Amino acid sequence: QVQLVESGGGLVQAGGSLRLSCAASRIIFSNYHMGWYRQAPGKQRELVATITSGGSANYADSVKGRFAISRDNAKNTVYLQMNSLKPEDTAVYYCNADRLLGGLGYNYWGQGTQVTVSS
Repeated sequence: QVQLVESGGGLVQAGGSLRLSCAASRIIFSNYHMGWYRQAPGKQRELVATITSGGSANYADSVKGRFAISRDNAKNTVYLQMNSLKPEDTAVYYCNADRLLGGLGYNYWGQGTQVTVSS
């Protein structure tokens, strides 16, 4: 079945950086819009950044200028470079793959990776 495997999470001090990776398998990766979402304790899952199959990126206002999403179709991998991290960025970060094909939606989630930012 389709797998999205995130990595790169961890504990970092405020102001630090992390790079998340999400490796996809069993999908035609280049056809999918990819995204990163996060969920903090007691809060709803929220969009962080997305990148279309054509490479156009979109960001939540809270991360603009600090985070950068990118993709490598040859490696079936999407990345999230996170700089100037803040304690409020602490959350479980999830990778998402999404496409429409023939009127049907195909949507997949990874298992998540924890990011903890200490003050």
